[in-house]
Amino acid sequence: MRKVSVLALSLVLLLSACAPNFQKQNDTVQTEEKTTGKAIIPKYNISNNYYRTILPFEPGEARGLVVNNINTRYDLNEFEMGLMRIAQNSFSTDKYYFQEGQQIKGATIKQWLSRQYTPAQLKANNIKASDNIGLNPVNTSPTGSTPSSPIYLAHVLEHDYLTKDDKGNVSLAGITIGLALNSIYYYKLQTDGDTLEKKLPYAEVEKQGKNMAAEIIKRIRSMKNLGNIPITIALFEQQSKTSVVPGNFTAYATVDEGSSDLNAWKKVDEKYYLFPSTEATNDHRDDTIAFLNFKQDVETYFPNYNGVIGKAFYSGGQLQSLDITIPIQFYGKTEGIGFTQYVTGLVMEHFPKYLSVTVNVTSVDGPESLIVKEANATEPFVHIYQ
Repeated sequence: MRKVSVLALSLVLLLSACAPNFQKQNDTVQTEEKTTGKAIIPKYNISNNYYRTILPFEPGEARGLVVNNINTRYDLNEFEMGLMRIAQNSFSTDKYYFQEGQQIKGATIKQWLSRQYTPAQLKANNIKASDNIGLNPVNTSPTGSTPSSPIYLAHVLEHDYLTKDDKGNVSLAGITIGLALNSIYYYKLQTDGDTLEKKLPYAEVEKQGKNMAAEIIKRIRSMKNLGNIPITIALFEQQSKTSVVPGNFTAYATVDEGSSDLNAWKKVDEKYYLFPSTEATNDHRDDTIAFLNFKQDVETYFPNYNGVIGKAFYSGGQLQSLDITIPIQFYGKTEGIGFTQYVTGLVMEHFPKYLSVTVNVTSVDGPESLIVKEANATEPFVHIYQ
């Protein structure tokens, strides 16, 4: 028998990942900051897929830059959450605690994101040679013309991981760095102000990203108290500004404690697809057919409606999760409840047990219902918004 819950959405998000790992109490620990004080480790670990976060929350040094530099909110979410997934290869969620990046100053990251300058450009722009630390290549084209080289690096994201000793002291024990790289370079010509775009070959993007990663590691090693901290650094290819699915991480490398050399790069086999789409049909035909059958049955409820779209996440070539959005107009609450019940049955019928599926039903008035089928669950969780 299917359940209809009126629990708050926040609880849904907490419960939908996987079974919570609840600890008995909050831990109050001593931090090693410039200003001494107490920090709290939350007693609830909602999932082994997430890290417990040191409280009170300390915003990252580069807070705000990521919003300006990442193309879409889809890329923004995946850039942050994907970097956490990669961190778990080096820093386990049961031993390490998460904190937003505190080591690299926001002003420093901003300088890293700029271009390198020629001596003439430094003089013309009144820039000190010591501030010529941009990681993007020099633009040697005349002002107002097409740039001689693209901007490859869009953002640098730092996450810190802490551990607690037997005395309750918490200290930095690991760092992950994400490099957001452009798949499309957008630029303006001063002559007419139009925004132009250039598709960047990924082979060149990856080459530039790996070179930048090596340089960033050297710079981090020269910073105070960071000479011996293990580091993981990863490359993220963001999508275009019009994309409705996020980009993905493509590779990562680790740096051992006390070393400045990157270990061998490892491929990250992850990708998002839009359902339905030609790319999804070409690469994953069977999964696309299952989605189209689901979509067709939804449309039998509303014969003139065809707005069902899905965002599919693949890892290792296998479909891991599917997020479906159904925007539709209802003329009464009971109609929305009936439709949700119908769609819930379709979810259980059309998709395999191993697959995690989320369906958001929305209208012009906002969210109407949420259906969550966790992997291998025998019953879905359904929430009707009041």
